[in-house]
Amino acid sequence: MTPDCEAPAALAGRLLYEPIAELLARFSDTTLPDAGTLSMLLQHTAPDARGPGNMPIRFVPPPGVQTPYEAHVFETGEVPTRPNDWHDFFNALAWCAWPQTKSRCNALHIREMQAHATPSGRGPIRDTLTQLDECGIVVTSSSAAITALLAAHAWEEAFWERRAQLAESTRFLVIGHGIWDQLRRPFFGLCAKAIYRVVEPGWLALPAAAAQAECDAWLAAHLSHPATVLTPRALSPLPLLGIPGLTPDSECRDYYRDTRQFRPQRAR
Repeated sequence: MTPDCEAPAALAGRLLYEPIAELLARFSDTTLPDAGTLSMLLQHTAPDARGPGNMPIRFVPPPGVQTPYEAHVFETGEVPTRPNDWHDFFNALAWCAWPQTKSRCNALHIREMQAHATPSGRGPIRDTLTQLDECGIVVTSSSAAITALLAAHAWEEAFWERRAQLAESTRFLVIGHGIWDQLRRPFFGLCAKAIYRVVEPGWLALPAAAAQAECDAWLAAHLSHPATVLTPRALSPLPLLGIPGLTPDSECRDYYRDTRQFRPQRAR
């Protein structure tokens, strides 16, 4: 458990913070960095980060005038960031780790807003993008069998019976900044929304930074591909506390038989 008085660096070695671990390790102070510091961090880690409106991304205090969030980012490149706020802090780090995907999501939001001629209109595509932004995770595996089991909610077989294979073949890359915030105090039933991806075994041997950059480029392209269906049901629920190592409770087979947390797949 990480209380508010602990520094971001205390999270750097914890599971599921891997995409931002190196960034977290830079902040050993218990006060979160301000918007200007986060903007400099983005310039250092992702100097080409731009919004779809071709404006360089920078983090600023929330504007006094209330404008639709996605429209404001598109038009100005400014990402409203509340001071000393963990949720917004993680959003800034998500821009550092997933710059292409974050920009693509903003572009798709704007496309939908323009198509429906209302900045406040939602619809399934925008709902899906919001879920991905808040609680998304990309499960990247060299085993099609493992991803198929997870997608089918075969939790006991994937997480317990094939535990060693899961560890060897599969990486869980969080993009949702809301999930990072919740993982500071993980709770029973904590769930992410997953996109599953099968890769060649050589991908697993890539250095962490190279693998992260490649996955960012892949996800940005995937979201815009004509064959990609963007509806909330296209994102698969993944009970995060089933991932080995996140809780000592998972060191027992019966743990995965509690259907309050490990729910079977609904009939379609």
